[in-house]
Amino acid sequence: MHQMSKIKLNIENISIALIWLFHVSGLLGIIYINSNWFISFTPLNLTLNFILLLINCKGNKRVLTIIILGFFIGMITEILGVQYGWIFGDYQYGNQLGTKLMGVPLLIGVNWAILSVITSAIAQQFYSNKFMRVLIGVGLMLFLDLLMEPLAPVLDFWVFEGKEAPLQNYLGWAAVAIFLQFGYYFLKVRIIGSFPYHLYLLQIIFFSVLLIKHTTVGL
Repeated sequence: MHQMSKIKLNIENISIALIWLFHVSGLLGIIYINSNWFISFTPLNLTLNFILLLINCKGNKRVLTIIILGFFIGMITEILGVQYGWIFGDYQYGNQLGTKLMGVPLLIGVNWAILSVITSAIAQQFYSNKFMRVLIGVGLMLFLDLLMEPLAPVLDFWVFEGKEAPLQNYLGWAAVAIFLQFGYYFLKVRIIGSFPYHLYLLQIIFFSVLLIKHTTVGL
């Protein structure tokens, strides 16, 4: 048992080191070297995040369930948004995020899955009350979206009609996030370890620094 715990800890430490390496090097590359070249590695970075999340949740079938739920709910709501303007408003995806299904990159579904899991994992550490946990999880997801939205058109991720994300987008995000956060709670998912914290923190640092640069000197 002690040996297994040691192996798991080593895997987690290696995973954390890798995501820090990729995010920090990518951030520095975008700012100081060649922004377009480094931004083109976004699909690789998202894929790496997803694989490492799966590795660190290995053996937890309930986590796999919420990941699948997050992917499909994310894809369905995004397709409705892109095709009909429902839920989030009128917007289209650029080409930076890779292969699309009905106008939505498959990696967007992956990103919904990642965000729902890591924010829920963080929220579960603060409160046992389900409503407070859901509220914190939704708040964490919305905060990250607030950072991403001004950068999305610049990075060729997505762009809204009218250029700026409408209030509808944030209300839609909140609605989908509430559903996923409650799903995490009712499935009694529990993630042990600090990998989700590091991944969320890196997302905040990455987009915060880029947003500051974008609003001051531009990307």
